[in-house]
Amino acid sequence: MSRKRRGVPVHGWLIVDKPLGVSSAAVVGKAKRLLNAEKVGHGGTLDPLASGVLPLAFGEATKTVSLVMDGRKTYRFTVRWGIARSTDDAEGEITATSDHRPDRAAIDAALPGFLGTILQQPPAYSALKVDGQRAYDLARAGEVVELAARPVDIFSLALVDLPDADHATLEMDCGKGTYVRSLARDLALTLGTVGHVSMLRRIAVGPFHEKDSILLDSADDSGHSPPLSDRLLSIMTVLDDIPALALSAAMAQRLRQGQTLSLTPGDWGVLADCPPDAVIVATSEKLPVALCQREGAVLRPSRVFNLQRETPDVDYR
Repeated sequence: MSRKRRGVPVHGWLIVDKPLGVSSAAVVGKAKRLLNAEKVGHGGTLDPLASGVLPLAFGEATKTVSLVMDGRKTYRFTVRWGIARSTDDAEGEITATSDHRPDRAAIDAALPGFLGTILQQPPAYSALKVDGQRAYDLARAGEVVELAARPVDIFSLALVDLPDADHATLEMDCGKGTYVRSLARDLALTLGTVGHVSMLRRIAVGPFHEKDSILLDSADDSGHSPPLSDRLLSIMTVLDDIPALALSAAMAQRLRQGQTLSLTPGDWGVLADCPPDAVIVATSEKLPVALCQREGAVLRPSRVFNLQRETPDVDYR
C-alpha cells in the first residue's frame, strides 16, 4: 500500500478573507491543498456566519499562532435592535422582542460604558467548556447554560452607521476572549431594548489587516496569478513587536539544540536593559532561530524554529 503524501515544507502566514457560509476548517483545508503544504493552522476561528480576516500559519509559523490569538482584534458588526435570539446572532430562535429603538444620541452615550476592562458573560452558544462539555452542545440539548462573566479588554468602540431604525453598525478593537455577540446583547439591554448580531466581519487580527487578505475562491491549482505562495508573509511579521537579539551562527546552533546561553552584557547589546524575564526572539542571518525567555543573564529557548538556509526546497518567508 502506498504511503500518503505529506506535502512540502512551506513556512509563513497567508491572510485569507473568509467568506460567509464557510467554516474556518474548510478554508484551512483548501489552502493546504492549493499550496500542497505539509502543515497548516489558523490564528483564531471565525464562525460560518462571520466573514473577514482569517490568518493561516504554514510550517514553522504554526509555532507563532498563540501570539496572534493573544493579540488585539478589530471587528465591524451590525446590531439588529428589537429581536433577541438564543445564539445572540441571526442563527438562533427568537427569545424576546421589543418595540424600542435607540437613536444615535442614546447609542453614543452608552458606548463609553463598554470601554476598558469590563466583565462580560459569554454567550450560551460558545465553545467554552462546562464540566468537560462544550457550552453549545449543552445549549443545543436544551440545557440552561449560565457561563460566568469574565474580564475582557475593549480598547475602542464606535458607531459607524445607522442604516435604518432597526440596525446600527459599529466597530470595535478588543483583546483576547471578547465576544461580539455578548457586546451586542449587553449594549441593547443597556439601551432599553434587546438585540443580536446580524452581520459580523473581522477586519484585523494582530498585525494582519483585511487589506493584506486574499479570497481563496480566486485561487486554484493552475490559474492563480501571482502564485499563491507569493502572498505568504514572513514569520517575522508576527514577531516584529518582540525584542530581537542577533546571534552568531554558533550561538544559534546551540539554541536550535535546546541549549541555554549564558550571555555577557556585551552579548545583549541594545537589549541589556530589557526586563530579566522578557520574551525575546533570537535571530541569525535574518532568520528567526527561537522564541526565548530571558532568565537573568541566561537565554532559554522555549520554541525553536526549524529553519536552515542550506536545507533545499524550503520557503524561508
